[in-house]
Amino acid sequence: MVAQHFFEEISIGQRESITKKVTPALVEAFADVSGDNNPLHLDEAYAKTTMFGERIAHGALTTAFISAVLGTKLPGLGTVFVSQSTKFIGPVKLGDEVKAVVEVTDKIAEKNRVVFTTHCQVGDKKVVVGEAIVYVPNRPQP
Repeated sequence: MVAQHFFEEISIGQRESITKKVTPALVEAFADVSGDNNPLHLDEAYAKTTMFGERIAHGALTTAFISAVLGTKLPGLGTVFVSQSTKFIGPVKLGDEVKAVVEVTDKIAEKNRVVFTTHCQVGDKKVVVGEAIVYVPNRPQP
């Protein structure tokens, strides 16, 4: 079910999250959809030769979890991405459970924009940090 929070209902400090398990099938499906067939994500033998020593998930797959929170939980229905900045600070390995978290830090009333700090974590270690700005519709007037 998709939540819907209108601009007027959102407050600074409000947070939401989702947790997703990164499976080989998910990484392979993302590679297929995105066209990013980098062997670091798909070829175990190649990945063993890299600094990670094993396959890792695409960074864009990890940030897609942030999009999922914004589009389905907070704000939810009607949300339109305006921008997102990300910094990758750790790898996401196959089998990891990734928690994507968003928190409201500002509201820009003139443009119906909401600013969020965003991060993804595996256990208690952050692997992605950033900021997102989204458009959120007003509550319809009767």
